[in-house]
Amino acid sequence: MTNSVATFSVMIIGGGIGGLALAHGLRRAGIRADVYERTHERTDWLQGYRIHVSPAGARALHDCLPPPNWQEFLRAAAPGGGFGFLTDQATDLLAFADTEINAPGAAEPDRHYGIGRIPLRAALLTGLDDALHLGQAFTRYELAGDEVIAHFADGATATADVLIGADGANSLVRAQLLPQAHRIDTGVVTVAGRVPDISGLPAELRTRANIVIPRSRGSLFTAVESTEAIWGYSDAATRYPAGVTTYDGATLRRLVRSRIASWSPAFHDLIEKSDPATINAFHVKSATPVPPWPTTRVTLLGDAIHNMTPMAGIGANTALRDAALLTHRLTTLTGEPATAADPAALISAIHDYEAEMLDYGFTAVRRSLRNARQSATSSPLARAAFRTTLRLTAALPPARHAMARSLGR
Repeated sequence: MTNSVATFSVMIIGGGIGGLALAHGLRRAGIRADVYERTHERTDWLQGYRIHVSPAGARALHDCLPPPNWQEFLRAAAPGGGFGFLTDQATDLLAFADTEINAPGAAEPDRHYGIGRIPLRAALLTGLDDALHLGQAFTRYELAGDEVIAHFADGATATADVLIGADGANSLVRAQLLPQAHRIDTGVVTVAGRVPDISGLPAELRTRANIVIPRSRGSLFTAVESTEAIWGYSDAATRYPAGVTTYDGATLRRLVRSRIASWSPAFHDLIEKSDPATINAFHVKSATPVPPWPTTRVTLLGDAIHNMTPMAGIGANTALRDAALLTHRLTTLTGEPATAADPAALISAIHDYEAEMLDYGFTAVRRSLRNARQSATSSPLARAAFRTTLRLTAALPPARHAMARSLGR
């Protein structure tokens, strides 16, 4: 990072993981960066489940964060843990220990980590009090010469040289910048919940993340966060009752158990021990590919542009990659900081970011969409072939090693 002080400013709409990481990266480089978040309290958006931070995500986070924040992240994070593919009878198809996934002696940023959303956001919020503007619900922007003016619901405005839409899957910045960009319903519904007490569950459900691949329909994801577990059962929307997303937690719990009636008792215990207040159902959505657009002083980051399904576990890591890349592009142009006095260089930096981001971002979208559809709609024959492939990988050390190295990267 350069220590030069740039003469331009950036406003970031949305205080999610990517937006906060970007703010840190820019501020480290001497660029004024302010975050405008629609919620009123820092705790309003400190909810959610465990996040897997891959080596790529960890490197991006490390590059953006000041050293004290990185250390705060390390103190709160745990090793990424193992990962396994299970049958519906709770037997391993293929399983990796943490020591297999993380290369021995890997440096801090080049490792897998697991961390809850609350401690991750705490590490991202530290040191940003003077840059975080809460209760600012963005409505629209306007380009005014070499500036961008943001308008908020309370009538307030803010002005900067660059505006970044990091306002999530329902981004209002994207709606104005790219009205042709849409999200599609993937045809998959997921029911998810949290288990507050994992004692008594089998070791594989207490110590690692898993994907359960039954012989027939549906799939189940499980993971561990401290002393709790989280799970998500996915299947084609057509296989659920109408209005399932409006069901209460207790009804959804009974519904999932009825769908896994022939599965191992271990999975019934997992679902039954869930807190009904944490169980919800949602339609899984995904962004549609967006071709390059004419670059302006407004651009997008994370879910605001390449929202993806949770089935690949790479959404947060891709947003962090965006933050690190955009930081680099905005702070380094032919070895010098970009300045407001050089608008052409600034537009060029944003253009280069968009070109690279669209490439890897929508590659990730396609991967997660493929996983979502396979988890819910693949045929019994396709599932049998995949289960056989997993068993062969488990039995062949070179294939096993290659897959372990590739997980989450």
